[in-house]
Amino acid sequence: MTRSGPTPRRSVLAAALGVAGAAAVATTAAAASGTARPAAAAERASGDAVTPAGPAARRKAKRIAEYHGWTSHADWLAGAAKGVRAEPGARPGIVISRPLGSVDYPDPHTGTKAAWEYATWTSPVRTLSVPAAEAIVSWNARTPAGTWVQIELKGTYTDGSATPWYVMGRWASDDGASSIRRTSVDDQSDDKSSVWTDTFSIDDPASGLRLAKYQVRLTLHRKPGTTLTPTVWRVGAMGSDVPDRFEVPASAPGLAKGRELAVPRYSQEIHKGQYPEYDNGGEAWCSPTSSQMIIEYWGRKPSAKDLAWVNPDYADPQVCHAARSTFDYQYEGCGNWPFNAAYAATYRDLQGVVTRLGSLTDAEKLIEVGIPLITSQSFLKTELDGAGYGTSGHLMTVIGFTADGDVIANDPASADNAAVRHVYKRRQWENIWLRTKRYDANGKVVSGTGGVCYLYFPAKPSAAQRRVLKELGIR
Repeated sequence: MTRSGPTPRRSVLAAALGVAGAAAVATTAAAASGTARPAAAAERASGDAVTPAGPAARRKAKRIAEYHGWTSHADWLAGAAKGVRAEPGARPGIVISRPLGSVDYPDPHTGTKAAWEYATWTSPVRTLSVPAAEAIVSWNARTPAGTWVQIELKGTYTDGSATPWYVMGRWASDDGASSIRRTSVDDQSDDKSSVWTDTFSIDDPASGLRLAKYQVRLTLHRKPGTTLTPTVWRVGAMGSDVPDRFEVPASAPGLAKGRELAVPRYSQEIHKGQYPEYDNGGEAWCSPTSSQMIIEYWGRKPSAKDLAWVNPDYADPQVCHAARSTFDYQYEGCGNWPFNAAYAATYRDLQGVVTRLGSLTDAEKLIEVGIPLITSQSFLKTELDGAGYGTSGHLMTVIGFTADGDVIANDPASADNAAVRHVYKRRQWENIWLRTKRYDANGKVVSGTGGVCYLYFPAKPSAAQRRVLKELGIR
């Protein structure tokens, strides 16, 4: 993501996702057409206080997102395994046991074609408690050089018809000569739904059509004739049906007031111009920079061998490494959400998921038990006091809350590492993060991310961390 310059490709995709639902937005015809920004909307977007929803209203609130993951030995045994084996132990997973055969894969990003042995695992059918307008799959895996995984999603619509198998990612942790280039896959659609980089989306949410059920399929690949194998420890999907909204109810400060986590501070801006082949250089590296901050919060770092390719004159070479390790060769950026979660999980005993939260109250629960989070938001310069910029898409790290309940964030779009820590007004932050509709600088209706976040946490969380994660649907 970038806070300036050309519109990021994800923002173009997000805007496209919002077109179908724009007719359902409660606004004037002029505003919906992008010709004007109503004064009332401008006042709402300014972050003025809104009366918090009371406990009864919050209890009655419709659930809008659900994450479900497969990660235990029992989970892996419950799926349909063809050529893979479920391994028990401290961190259960699946590996190639006896390949089904080989398949040729022409890598569109290297121009080479190679044969790969493969085996598959298909999840049981999952019925969504929230029939979904969108779904995002994320995974945790180890892929030694010469191996990779393909992740697919297939579903059943509420009208009873089925989606095709959609490729949600082709992923390897490295991009060396013996590996494929990790990539999303464009141009996937069945005229009812489409895949936009990393997000499955119903084409016309206003029609009422939703995704009712789904399965995930993993295809593990390796070079023929070797005993190499990927290991997949977790795969899961977040389905959501977030209503169109320009603003959300304000939450009251809660448990985490006055708590701040000691998360390292890294600026993307000091990497401006470095390795432009990876998303135009550091100025667009908000996602991997945020990921690296939390990875190091948990005490993990890349090795000297991992960093050997980085120019030794560059500060914080691990940020360069994170950018390269999350780069999506099709999207041409480092902001693929599941690729960031997968990168985090390449470090010892870390897990990563992509989900949606419902309020800053959920974020406070995480902070209270020591789990920072990465949030995605877009806003005008006037909508977030103290940021000093506007953005069509940006990732930041929430590390705590002030005594008044305001958000303490490590913002990678800062001049240097010392300037990364910011305090942002709670009401402003919550709204720009959770809304699904906003007005851009030209008064045009565009999309927001609706509470998307990355969560990175230990493979063996503490009892308190496990309790909170379970409350948020993650186990």
